[in-house]
Amino acid sequence: MHDTTYQYFTRSFILLLFSLFFLHGCSLDSEKNVDIVMTTIFGDIDIEIYLEKAPITSKNFLKYVDGGHFNDSSFYRTVTYENDKGSPKIEVIQGGLGQNISLFPPIDHETTQTSGVKHLDGVISMGRGEIGTAASEFFICIGDQPGLDFGQSRNADKQGFSAFGRVVSGMEVVRKIHQQSSNRPADNPYVEGQMIDNPVVIKNVRRN
Repeated sequence: MHDTTYQYFTRSFILLLFSLFFLHGCSLDSEKNVDIVMTTIFGDIDIEIYLEKAPITSKNFLKYVDGGHFNDSSFYRTVTYENDKGSPKIEVIQGGLGQNISLFPPIDHETTQTSGVKHLDGVISMGRGEIGTAASEFFICIGDQPGLDFGQSRNADKQGFSAFGRVVSGMEVVRKIHQQSSNRPADNPYVEGQMIDNPVVIKNVRRN
């Protein structure tokens, strides 16, 4: 009787440990980085999304990816040292739905100080106006852009932008987009000379 009871509790304890281990493993898997492929008319851009380091921003971006909302969108803006009106000057390409459309609620601002993801060459980050307004527009850095990090003066609030991943393959495509002619008329004088004449179509964005 005692042996049977002991064996029962032993088996139950082992099953409990296994269940906890399994659930913990699932939790860890859910926070792993995610690879995506951004297919443009110039070729593919492979990007690693830092879900663990920047979970708020990454999950928002992946909502747009998984919903197919970036399919048939575009890169429409190229910022160079020559046409940039901000300070310090930067070099990036910007893409998305064409304006900061909120198909989902705008997200809390996730700083580079919090995430540890700096604006280095090939890093992808979210465009924003005021803090907490990031939604659908993103940009990719050409070269290191420390002026976009937390504490720097690119924005008056010095909160920087929310970086959340990095290009792992396809920077030649990014640079080709960056070199496109950009004289399309703009409503906002700040971006005059930065709007790409023929926006570069993003055919689709998907998990890899």
